[in-house]
Amino acid sequence: MPSHPKSKVSRPKSQKAYAAAGVDVDLGNAVKRGIQRLVRETHGPEVLGKIGGFGGLFRPDFRGMKEPVLVSSVDGVGTKLKIAFATGRHDTIGQDLVNHCIDDIAVVGARPLFFLDYLASATLEPAVFTQILKGFAKACKAGGCALIGGETAQMPGMYLPGEYDVAGTIVGVVDRAKMLDGSRVKKGDVLIGLASNGLHTNGYSLARKVLFDQLGLTPASKLEGVKGTLGDELLRVHKNYQPLMAGLPPRVLKAAAHITGGGLIDNLPRVLPSTLDARIDVGTWKVPAIFQHIGQAGKIDPVEMHQVFNMGIGMVLIVAEKDVAATLRHTRGAVIGRIVPGGRGVVRLEGL
Repeated sequence: MPSHPKSKVSRPKSQKAYAAAGVDVDLGNAVKRGIQRLVRETHGPEVLGKIGGFGGLFRPDFRGMKEPVLVSSVDGVGTKLKIAFATGRHDTIGQDLVNHCIDDIAVVGARPLFFLDYLASATLEPAVFTQILKGFAKACKAGGCALIGGETAQMPGMYLPGEYDVAGTIVGVVDRAKMLDGSRVKKGDVLIGLASNGLHTNGYSLARKVLFDQLGLTPASKLEGVKGTLGDELLRVHKNYQPLMAGLPPRVLKAAAHITGGGLIDNLPRVLPSTLDARIDVGTWKVPAIFQHIGQAGKIDPVEMHQVFNMGIGMVLIVAEKDVAATLRHTRGAVIGRIVPGGRGVVRLEGL
């Protein structure tokens, strides 16, 4: 019987069908190869395997811990992305995401181990992708966190041209005996606020409506009391507070609250015993000018402002009276209130 001729796979010179449909696999692979050096700079001896595998490999060192507990969190940066799209600046977004995630696990006393990212867009723009990845790598390296993996999805038809979305997952560890769960908080304890770097990653939908839609401003606009352009202000990088918190003496920190969406009003009660309230003395810290512009121009109730925005306080630490002076020296924070009897675990805003 005649043998079948060997089949040959033809390589057409024309554009591949998948690329014509909007997903360029070859471009994606090329771009990913180009960022391997950035990613490796965040790796220590705990990271195993090669970049680009099906799963990131991390061999943790739990020596010195009696009962290590893994702590995880996932988040995004919301409509702050719209500012990046409008300005063409994408180098800060990756830092925002990493630092936000680190702060979320720092409030239980955890230090970060590794981070994974998810980036989706209609089409892959190499220059934009590289800026974002540089931000991831910069913040991971500064935070002692390994960037061990991620996913880049090209999804034509799902996103507007030039736009994308990002999300991140972080895993950290804390010794169970050192976990911060609010159980040691008592009446008379002091609230120390650590300054934010502007809006951080929350409240941008309202801020954009007031600043751009109602006032007709642009990212290039200047505002009284705001250094640089409005775009510069709105793209300030979300602070990473974990190193400051980790540098406090053992047992000084009783609880901490990351002030994100919901502001002081909704975030502080998450770490309070149900028998106690937090009294915040509004006026004990300087509210950045950007929040004053938003509140006044938008005619927004001051209470709502403190529920939408951080109002200049990005992290709240709860310590005993005897530890206030040392904590203030170490963190350069400000005393913004106290723990008082209550029974509802709520925040009382005094001075509005």
